[in-house]
Amino acid sequence: MPLSPELIDMLKIGSGIFWTLVYILIIKHGFQDHTCGMPLPALAGNLAWEFTFSCLLPPRAPAIYINVVWLALDLVILAQLLRFGKNALKNILPGNWFYLALLLAMVTAFGAVLTVTFEFQDWDGIYSVFGINLMMSILFVVMLLQRKDIAGQSMYIAIFKMIGTLLPSILFFALYPGSPLLNFLYVMILIFDWLYIFLLYAKHREVGVNPWTRL
Repeated sequence: MPLSPELIDMLKIGSGIFWTLVYILIIKHGFQDHTCGMPLPALAGNLAWEFTFSCLLPPRAPAIYINVVWLALDLVILAQLLRFGKNALKNILPGNWFYLALLLAMVTAFGAVLTVTFEFQDWDGIYSVFGINLMMSILFVVMLLQRKDIAGQSMYIAIFKMIGTLLPSILFFALYPGSPLLNFLYVMILIFDWLYIFLLYAKHREVGVNPWTRL
């Protein structure tokens, strides 16, 4: 189905707004709860994609502005990870493994984004960004199950995250309806996002916190 340039830009800007809110709320709760609210591999994937498609292969406006804002916010989340990550991940990574794990994640993420981009000539980063989104959606579920509390997390992060990915899913389904891989990624991301929302709501009730008052 052909989309007007205005509608395409609206969907991109809408996604940019909701994901920007996700990053801001993750930063807010990270400082508030002294933790990092984004899983380490997901952050590495985000940084790799945002650097690639801000600095190496910048898209046209408005996407370039959105990518630069995301990169700046993810650098703040990286700072939180460096400050609080050792303690937050102490049950998974011994302290002396933390920096090695971070380095390995960064190298892997940058290598994956660049090789997927050139292998598929994916100059808009569509395949890599939805692949990273699926990984992120799964890892948020895993992070919630591993933690005994809701530190660094909120229902608004979960809902905005889902909407922020759903909007470009609609956009690229309309543009590339015949891609089995992309269609699979859209569906699985939505399933895991809904699972995360459901589990996070249950965790709020379990710890006695009103899920709608924790912005």
